[in-house]
Amino acid sequence: MTRVALAFSGGLDTTICVPLLEEEYGYDDVIGVTVDVGQPASEFDEAEETAEALGLEHYVVDARAEFAQLCLDGVRANATYQGYPLGTALARPIIASKILEVAQEHDCTGVAHGCTGKGNDQLRFEAIWRDSDLEVIAPIRELGLTRDWEKDYAAEKNLPVQGGNEGDWSIDTNIWSRAVEGNELEDPAYVPGEEIYEWTTAPTGDSETIEIEFENGYPVALDGEELDPVTLIETLNEQAGAYGVGRSDVMEDRMLGLKVRENYEHPAATTLLNAHEALEALVLTQEERSFKSQVDQQWSQKAYEGLIDAPLVDALEGFIAETQKRVTGTVTIRFEGGQARAVGRDSAYAAYSAAAASFDTESVGDIAQEDATGVAKYHGFQRRLAKKAAKAAEEDQQVELATDGGASEE
Repeated sequence: MTRVALAFSGGLDTTICVPLLEEEYGYDDVIGVTVDVGQPASEFDEAEETAEALGLEHYVVDARAEFAQLCLDGVRANATYQGYPLGTALARPIIASKILEVAQEHDCTGVAHGCTGKGNDQLRFEAIWRDSDLEVIAPIRELGLTRDWEKDYAAEKNLPVQGGNEGDWSIDTNIWSRAVEGNELEDPAYVPGEEIYEWTTAPTGDSETIEIEFENGYPVALDGEELDPVTLIETLNEQAGAYGVGRSDVMEDRMLGLKVRENYEHPAATTLLNAHEALEALVLTQEERSFKSQVDQQWSQKAYEGLIDAPLVDALEGFIAETQKRVTGTVTIRFEGGQARAVGRDSAYAAYSAAAASFDTESVGDIAQEDATGVAKYHGFQRRLAKKAAKAAEEDQQVELATDGGASEE
């Protein structure tokens, strides 16, 4: 008997994949796998109810702790893509790995997803699955299905979906971010209302100050209370979200070259990334910060691609880990006006001297202010020399042209 494991949400796409895998691909048995990375309870209820109505063998895998740890790894790498914190991209390799494990445990010969051929997720899932010898199937992509076709097919087969209507927006949620797209949001000029947001409220004049403690670049405590990664993230989502922190409206360049409009909510991610960067600014040297920005960009790019286990990432994390040994201390964050702003930071590893930087002190240790005069004279020397040489060359050329132009002809 041939069996395939399907990434299953209970929505229209994955629901119609069940009969398609049997009818079009000849599988005797389909099992559904839903991976918990912090979605709302309603999504699991939908998946379980739909699976039961389909007579589908269904498994739910709890990967919240593993995913939360990866998110905090992302904090150490200041992981963002085109201005927003990575969320969906970080979750997909975790989800794909768990589905593959279930497939192998249940002697499946194939794994399947309901992604289209236009998005990033197909690539992120398959990057993990193609490490195995299982057949990889993408019915929506391979059969070139449209949303309208899916709705008609679901009605014809009397599948347990509400006419294919899953709400006004296409939403992907995990504990790190909530992504909203589709419908009117596909128009870049459309201005969305507050109805698209669930995690954040419209910013007001209220404010609150909290303290975040870091150890080796990882956030470990809020206001002195140590919390595990999942609880810490969930707590900050509520606290920061109440002040409108963590909204992004971006035109995003996907891996396939399409430009799409995405709206995101990420209160905890925004808060932790801002706090972490503030602490790094205190403890890392200028050279470390400059080079690490390049490392962080490369880490983020591979994470966006779903290739977080690539050899390059392993090498990048060697550098990140070395720098994070000193990223230990506390950061005070103020929530106000939709922002999570660092207003204080403290660390035993601070590469900073108040006495040296103060305008109220006469010298910097044994360095007197007048010692900077020589540096100031040298500063920009090559610039001045280059501009002087260019000016002289231009004047010589003008003289030569004038001389040639005034010569008499015999």
